[in-house]
Amino acid sequence: MGNFWSGRNNRASIALALCIALSGGLTGSPSWAQSETAPSETQVVPPPQFLDPETPIARAIQSEMSPDLDQGLVLHYGERAFAPVWFTEDGLTENAHLTIAAMAAANEHALNPNNYDPLGFIKRSETATSEQDWARFDIDLSVQFLRYATHLSSGRVQPNAVNKALNLFPDRPDPKNLFKAVARSEDFSAFLDSLAPQSDNYARLKRRLGQFREKAAEGGFTPIPDGEVLKPGMDDPRIAVLRQRLIEEDIPGAADHNGEAYDGALVEAVKTFQEYHGLATDGVIGKNTLAKLNIPLQEKLIQMELNMERRRWMRDDLGEFYIFSNLADQNLKVVRNGKTIHTARVVVGKPYHATPVFSDQLEYVEINPFWNVPYSIATKEYLPKLKQNASALSGKQIRVFQDGTEIAPTQVAWNSYSGGNFPFRLRQDPGDGNALGRIKFMFPNRFNIYIHDTPSKSLFSRAERAFSHGCIRVSNPFKLADVLLADVNANPGHWETIRDSEKRTVIKPAAPIEVHLTYLTAWMNKDGSTHFRKDIYGRDKVLLEALRTAMTQNL
Repeated sequence: MGNFWSGRNNRASIALALCIALSGGLTGSPSWAQSETAPSETQVVPPPQFLDPETPIARAIQSEMSPDLDQGLVLHYGERAFAPVWFTEDGLTENAHLTIAAMAAANEHALNPNNYDPLGFIKRSETATSEQDWARFDIDLSVQFLRYATHLSSGRVQPNAVNKALNLFPDRPDPKNLFKAVARSEDFSAFLDSLAPQSDNYARLKRRLGQFREKAAEGGFTPIPDGEVLKPGMDDPRIAVLRQRLIEEDIPGAADHNGEAYDGALVEAVKTFQEYHGLATDGVIGKNTLAKLNIPLQEKLIQMELNMERRRWMRDDLGEFYIFSNLADQNLKVVRNGKTIHTARVVVGKPYHATPVFSDQLEYVEINPFWNVPYSIATKEYLPKLKQNASALSGKQIRVFQDGTEIAPTQVAWNSYSGGNFPFRLRQDPGDGNALGRIKFMFPNRFNIYIHDTPSKSLFSRAERAFSHGCIRVSNPFKLADVLLADVNANPGHWETIRDSEKRTVIKPAAPIEVHLTYLTAWMNKDGSTHFRKDIYGRDKVLLEALRTAMTQNL
């Protein structure tokens, strides 16, 4: 029969043994999952010598084809005449060993190894004696590999099924094509690695998760005792503890500070910590900053694990030229050929007007736009005011239209209408008081969401900026226009000149520009900084519950 532990199979088995040793057992699981104690027995015993290595096992596999199996998987077995995928007459293949090892190490990707039962396959390989035993083994390993590949490449749960505001539909692996790729693979280890998102953002967060887990195993972060608000220049007995706490989270500059005065490098380190956590960067350690300093490391681990799931939903390649707005971060960036060429603060939807997550393409930019008041705003906000005072629109440059004809608001019996009976359209003229400001960036979509200017500039100075009805208000919008429309006209100030002309103007970009509205509450930047944001829409909580449910149901 041959020795499983020699030659190529030996290298695979060593990989499995190392995986077990490094992970502390095959059943290691994400922070949000319960784990069980893994048995220490790991030896894999080869399958029995079949008198006919093909026909009997093929018949056994065919007889084990359940109606509940994925049809793509059934077709794959049928095309190979029901020959086993994971073993030959010489024993388990190297691919089988590497697959079991990969599933055992799923915790590195914030997936739960228990969902793929790697230890179970080791035990079954020790006890299987018949063709039927090995047929079930082969089919079950195929099923679990398909599940593992699906979870790793496109997520544990379907985003839109978890939350209708997440309009993401990641491609799930096609079983037939997946197993064909397995058969064709010359470097199966590389193939397994390729199943995970191939983006630097995912790789960085995965690496940082591992580092934070090590810190958690060492005892976590040192808590900061309560006390009075700590301002720069003050002396405080907590200074040494604060310094140690910042060093533990690798905040730059913290280790450069000495003494018991809150000054110099330590103040700058606190400002950096505040930046990393989406707080006002004033260096003052008040209630909010102290709370962030004392968040249990376990909660940060969970937050990172949730955002690895979100990264699995996203495409690896977001395009050559794109707008990326993280709603949780309330910031926007423009990326071209892999480089960030512009950043801006944004205002996003209030929690009860939460901005949805989706991708689209910028179609045009409009300077001096009209604002066609959305039906919901017209009926819920303006109609009650008009019922009280028919002149409520006076001074707002909002006109009333019915069937395309403008009518005077004072000539309408507003008390006769309701949200279900409102035949009017409200439109605000261009101008400084226009709700859209002087420019809007349009990517027409069914949510009626777009990026625009605003007359309410003061909101951009706030640390938390969730104040809109769902659309995204952007700071320095004409600077954004300069960046996005540089291929149309690169002269600085050109678009402001059009603005000042008061003329409504529509400009189309010269090259396709993708728009990605995302929701990420934890990420790691290229410079090594790790960022966490408040879950303004409660989507972390919803996703956490969905992942726990999926785990218990073994989906």
